[in-house]
Amino acid sequence: MAGAPACPTAGRAIPALLPGLLPALLPVLLSAPGIAAAQAWPSKPLRYIVPFPPGGGADLVARAVAQKLNEQGGMSVVVENRPGAGTIVGAEVAARSAPDGYTLFMGSNTTNAINPNLHPKLPYDTLKDFAPVSRLSAFPNILVVHPSMPVKSVKDLIALGKARPGQLNYGSSGTGTPAQLAGVMFGDVAGVKMVHVPYKGSAPALSALIGGETQLMFASLGSSLNFIKGGRLRPLAVTSARRSAAIPEMPTIAESGFPGFEAITWHGMMVPAGTPAQIVQRLNAEVVKILRQPEFVAWLLSQGADATPSTPEEFTAFLKTELALYARLVKQSGMKPD
Repeated sequence: MAGAPACPTAGRAIPALLPGLLPALLPVLLSAPGIAAAQAWPSKPLRYIVPFPPGGGADLVARAVAQKLNEQGGMSVVVENRPGAGTIVGAEVAARSAPDGYTLFMGSNTTNAINPNLHPKLPYDTLKDFAPVSRLSAFPNILVVHPSMPVKSVKDLIALGKARPGQLNYGSSGTGTPAQLAGVMFGDVAGVKMVHVPYKGSAPALSALIGGETQLMFASLGSSLNFIKGGRLRPLAVTSARRSAAIPEMPTIAESGFPGFEAITWHGMMVPAGTPAQIVQRLNAEVVKILRQPEFVAWLLSQGADATPSTPEEFTAFLKTELALYARLVKQSGMKPD
């Protein structure tokens, strides 16, 4: 039996439809390589760029997270310290890396909120060049004074500062650091004029305070706890919104008469902008799992920090708030880059 006659338009139907279908199909076709790459990820070690020297809070947290990712996530993560130019060197390396999921970056308020407001020309843009994964940790600063200072509380310090305007000096780990800007915030709300003395890092700043070169400092809680316990520094208050579990008896500056005061050092994981969304979500899920483990939370507390897991969207909103905050503080202080 002869087959049915071929439709004379059948051969032309598909080509005729293509112009209309292409706009809808194009995003799918273009994303196919990215989807395939994300599904195969990771197939090689990841590098975690930390724009700080080894041994500091950012480095310790990055290494602890990297170890956990190695253990639980089946990922081989290698920490790569790239300090220099106030964290700008490492940030530029990360921002210019391929967005393939094999470069992680340790963001912070220094790198991603202060520097963009302090330096008129940066080789990276916080919101355009990075994709947030999750916040990681928050280190409260602690207001400490030299034991010879005749003050036992924030109230005492303010009274002394007002009695001696411009005579109190406070050290910090450098110009444009969270420690300096905590002093700017405190001086503003307390109505006390203080002199800022920058040092090249928190260790020399603490040494100067212990040696009596300066009178007070908004120091990292983790780096100053041993000196506090040894009586070489006198603590007055922590700068976090809530009391720190690492030193629960210490009041906050907010409790000391300044509601809403908060000045912390935070860290978070980022990747280069354009990294496939599937990889960002996978990293977020693994990191949040780590930050919710009781033993990891306890380890962070032993370092003077709190775990701060978040979604990528929450981290993005936080970054926008921080950029606005430090824009005001940098302008108010009149600070300039070294």
